[in-house]
Amino acid sequence: MSYQNATFELNVGSSTKPKHPPGTDWTTADGDYGPALLENQLSVSDFVKIQSAFESPEQRQTISMSREEFVQRMKEIIGWGTKKEYQELFDKVDVAGDGFINWDKLISFILLALHEKDEQAKATVVPQWKALEFLPVKHKDTIQKVIFLKSSSRYLTISKEGLLGIWGENLKLQETLPITSDGSKLKHLWVTSLVSLENVHKIAVAFTCKEICFYDLLSKEGFPCQYKLQGLKTTPVCMDYWYDPLDANESILSFGDITGKVRVISFTAALISLFEQPASACEDEDATVTINWAELLSGYHKCCYTLEHKLHHGDWVRQVAYNASLDAIISSTTSSTSTMVLGWREKSKNHLKMTSFNIAQGIHAFDYHSRLNLIATAGISNKVYLWNPYVVSKPVGVLWGHSASVIAVQFFVERKQLFSFSKDKVLRLWDIQHQLSIQRITCPFPKSQDFRCLFHFDEAHGRLFISFNNQLTLLAMQSEAGKRVKSHEKPVTCVLYSSILKQVISSDCGSTVSFWMIDTGQKIKQFTGCHGNTEISTMALDANETRLLTGSTDGTIKIWDFNGYCHHTLNVGQDGTVDISQILVLKKTILVTGWKRTITVFRPQNFNQFFIQPEEWKGGVQHGDDILCAAFLPPQTLATGSYDGEIVLWNNSTENAYHVFHPDYQKQLKSKLDTEPHKLLSAGRGCPTTPITDHATLGDYSSEIDTEGNNAVMRLCFLEARKNIAATGGANLVSCGGSGYVRFWDTFKKQLLAEFLAHSGVRSIIMSIDKLNRYLVTGDVDGWLKIWNIEEYCLHSSKDKVTQPPTLIRSFQPHEDRISCLEMCELRGQSLIISSSVDCNISVTDVGSSPIWIFGQAKHWQIENCISLLKRDTNLMESEIQEKSLRTIPLLSKEETCLAPIEHSLPYKNNKDESMSDVRLSEDINLSTKYKERNIHMKKTSKLHNYEVIQKTTSAFRSLSIRVLKELPEVNKPAFLLDPEKYFREETEEECPQIPELSPLSETLKAVFDEKSLFPKEILDCERRAKQLCQEISNEVKIKKN
Repeated sequence: MSYQNATFELNVGSSTKPKHPPGTDWTTADGDYGPALLENQLSVSDFVKIQSAFESPEQRQTISMSREEFVQRMKEIIGWGTKKEYQELFDKVDVAGDGFINWDKLISFILLALHEKDEQAKATVVPQWKALEFLPVKHKDTIQKVIFLKSSSRYLTISKEGLLGIWGENLKLQETLPITSDGSKLKHLWVTSLVSLENVHKIAVAFTCKEICFYDLLSKEGFPCQYKLQGLKTTPVCMDYWYDPLDANESILSFGDITGKVRVISFTAALISLFEQPASACEDEDATVTINWAELLSGYHKCCYTLEHKLHHGDWVRQVAYNASLDAIISSTTSSTSTMVLGWREKSKNHLKMTSFNIAQGIHAFDYHSRLNLIATAGISNKVYLWNPYVVSKPVGVLWGHSASVIAVQFFVERKQLFSFSKDKVLRLWDIQHQLSIQRITCPFPKSQDFRCLFHFDEAHGRLFISFNNQLTLLAMQSEAGKRVKSHEKPVTCVLYSSILKQVISSDCGSTVSFWMIDTGQKIKQFTGCHGNTEISTMALDANETRLLTGSTDGTIKIWDFNGYCHHTLNVGQDGTVDISQILVLKKTILVTGWKRTITVFRPQNFNQFFIQPEEWKGGVQHGDDILCAAFLPPQTLATGSYDGEIVLWNNSTENAYHVFHPDYQKQLKSKLDTEPHKLLSAGRGCPTTPITDHATLGDYSSEIDTEGNNAVMRLCFLEARKNIAATGGANLVSCGGSGYVRFWDTFKKQLLAEFLAHSGVRSIIMSIDKLNRYLVTGDVDGWLKIWNIEEYCLHSSKDKVTQPPTLIRSFQPHEDRISCLEMCELRGQSLIISSSVDCNISVTDVGSSPIWIFGQAKHWQIENCISLLKRDTNLMESEIQEKSLRTIPLLSKEETCLAPIEHSLPYKNNKDESMSDVRLSEDINLSTKYKERNIHMKKTSKLHNYEVIQKTTSAFRSLSIRVLKELPEVNKPAFLLDPEKYFREETEEECPQIPELSPLSETLKAVFDEKSLFPKEILDCERRAKQLCQEISNEVKIKKN
């Protein structure tokens, strides 16, 4: 028989790892093993030893060491390292050549070296970007400005026609408002610029009507115009605003116009008022105050003064900015003369000291980095120049690489990198220290040749905005690969938990399967190339958890053992590519769903070859769209959910469907024994009055109401722990999927009992439920998880549909991208949640407030110790609750008392290994004392309920036919019944053997018994001291009680 083996790898570590000092990490910055400097190998404990060697017996004094003394002392106290290494370290520290060093010099050198290393690492990190996104703007004309309001965490965009867009921090458009002026009725009134006055909660907007309007952001009704600056002889085209974070009263508004003038308004009491209120102003607070530029020049307004210069000689001012570290106004034009001008402010003088830079062909934009003291300019000559603001003769650096005119530059301040964007829509990122291009990005930007571009990088959120006329694009940074732990190299698609092996099994898009220890997070083995290079979309374990089934997009399912041996290949897709969404392993069948409207079935009893072909599902097609998921409830109920929102119930034994659920309707399907027509039953909102009588019509109806998968069923779970649902009513089936909704169904009474929105604003969600049906965990496309308490949710039927959600226990975000799979498991009595995501990570946490552990992180965890620490805070409360719960346990009947000793011993035995499920109370946790009491009582009595369950399982055999028993033939009586005297007669006393009597102990004992002769003196003394200590403790306890 032919077979396949996956590449098998054991994670035993590298055998070529060099020896290194104990307690240190002998790795380079890239994580590879190699030679490292001595100072990089010293641990914290080594530095403590070195510090003690430099300490003097006298206080506040340190010892200075010569080169020879330093080498000798270091080798003695540290115990490793060569003489040459310590000599080199001494020479690095003694930069002045004094021949002596002390502790201050040594630690200063170490800190400077570490700081330089961090700065170099930041500068060389290349950011990774998400796919280019076009934001849904409503602007009809060119976008002039994008700003971020720190106070309200909102973005503002403004376009030429005066439409202001207000965006949330999640970049959802919240509102659009028209920004108008008195001259707004003019045909060609345009907005030219926008700035935010964060310290006074206002925005300033410049118009082509030669006005600057100040709008109040704190108003309840829109943004009313509070001040209007008029009397400008020319149109302002660019603006900038700065305020002193230490004294918000000091602020500067600068703007440049179309005639080359740069003007500055310096506010001295901004928090009180930007301008003086005129005496003729009305008492209405919402009235607009008109300010004339001539009033500012004359000094009428005491709370501000003006500065200006005309050094650009009639050219349009393209950009203006004030920089506090230079205390200068920087402005630029596209002219070759006076291209960039710095106007230095002089204290106590109302004029500027000018410095002019002449740059060939002019520049479009500039940016200044205060820590590097560099000005970067976007040259029309395809070059990016780097200037020292105090040197005008030539640039300190030139960045070559663009093949078209550079139209925007902006520093990545934290990393000391520089963005540049050219006319041919090429984005480059530069390493300033080495003056090299480290990244080139050519995204599918709009193809228009004639466009006006706006460039804005929001460093705090890692978002880069680039506008093309009235279109706004977004490039969002991904998390740093160097800082973020990754469980897999490629997105994780599925995760399973083996309760027998206590291992987590995960798969990814690269056809790799990994095995992890749940206790520590350590990877123990890995199968690579399980399906070549194609993605593993889903996995499953068999009932005995001895075989692993992997489903791939290549159309096959492979059955593996845990040694990497492939036993069978199931040809699901008939040699074609399919999208397998779920593998459901039952006792006699393997059901596969995901890419068509029917169920694909395999029967293990027919697995007599390596390649297995699918068999026919007798129920045929009952869904109107692709089946995405399935769930099974013993003994024979099967449920399948499809993309159009339908849930079909099947008899797994006969493979016939008998009912259809949908949020908007229900339908009873006709079986062979049913001659009634199909009926459409009302089950919720918006149900049609005309019944649907055939399945084709039902499919048409469902497709009309749901064309985008808003009701798609992504996961189905039966609540198997709810045993009495058939008699008492209540939900026993949970579904989730489209639009973030979770629904609870009663499959016996054919009713939708509850529906609530678990995650808002998402297309679909997935879920998992623990085996005891206490917790529901839901995950969405943004990486968020929510844990719900469903222990008492929908336990009874009701006429009205419940829309109130269950109690939310915890909400957190363990992943940065879509959650692909969820799994709940029990480990030593604690409920754990395992989640995988397309961000390449697998995480595990508990229901409470435990931290989130990532499989693959460098430091392994001890999950049992971490969980036990969280339980110590509430042990006293649990002991009290435990006593109360034990009092409420009912007495056992006479028939049940035979099981009592065994059933009572199990919980007490488990108490040593697993403490009661409890968590710390925090802001994102909602566990009440009543809930904890219920949880403990359930654990204490779970074993006692087993006998009751056995009695109730007789209802499963109600469908068996009972006939008259056949008469048995006569059987000859056995010999012991015919002659009982022979087999059961009593023996006489003479025939019984006599047992000799033993002599008394006092007659046979040869010596007096002395225990000291049997045990050593040390053991007897230890026992005597233990007895004394025990007696003393008992006496103290009695005294305290009294």
